[in-house]
Amino acid sequence: MDIGEAARLRILELCKENSITVNKLSIICGMTQSTLNNIVSGRNKSLTLSTVKKICDGLEISIQDFFASPVFENLEQEIK
Repeated sequence: MDIGEAARLRILELCKENSITVNKLSIICGMTQSTLNNIVSGRNKSLTLSTVKKICDGLEISIQDFFASPVFENLEQEIK
């Protein structure tokens, strides 16, 4: 699994933990619904740390909390 896939899975995991939809998450994060939907669906492959920070701020979690998930273990090497 690469970092983008892991981040997408983590966003979905956080939505489930907070009993919210991706659309609700976009509202509380101040992001457009289409942007977040494109990230979660994999159409947008350029998830930035700034976007992760917006998600964390909306969910009132730290960046450390975002990355504290088993989905980020054993990621594929990005440089080949």
